[in-house]
Amino acid sequence: MVTHVRAEAYGDERGALLSFLAEQRGGIRRSVLGLTDEQARSTPSASELSLAGLVKHVAETEQGWVARAKGEAPAVKRDESNWHECFALAEGETVAQQLAYWEEVAAETEAFIRAVPSLDDTFPLPNDPWFPPDEAVSLRWLVLHLIRETARHAGHADIIRESLDGATAFELVAKEQGTSWG
Repeated sequence: MVTHVRAEAYGDERGALLSFLAEQRGGIRRSVLGLTDEQARSTPSASELSLAGLVKHVAETEQGWVARAKGEAPAVKRDESNWHECFALAEGETVAQQLAYWEEVAAETEAFIRAVPSLDDTFPLPNDPWFPPDEAVSLRWLVLHLIRETARHAGHADIIRESLDGATAFELVAKEQGTSWG
């Protein structure tokens, strides 16, 4: 890990979970640092993933999970016919727009998690074939799932960015902080 979540920064379980989620979001956010939309849309590795697509995907995914936990429908409905659309910017979408949207989603996630009576409260999993039928999960599970999902894609973003221009996560942290690496 190229950043450190300071223990005193979070204070309690909710704060700890949200701090680790924020750390992983930062890895993806930094992956597009200094890139044009064209560069961020490119797929320089063996994968079809792009940095722009990862930003869009994690924002939509986080919003969808928090909406489900609130008993609401996700803002964007994805199914077998259009699931792949969350991995690429549509015509007219920009990385800056997706980052701004993700910032709003992150603020909504934090406000929701801080406001719920208990992280032990539950909500039903979606009725999708990859989930057990009629199972409910806790809000703690939700935040841990978001950390896992975001961390997985932060790793993808590291590889894609390094394939694109050689920039490593360490260099991007230094660039974000206005310092030099190495």
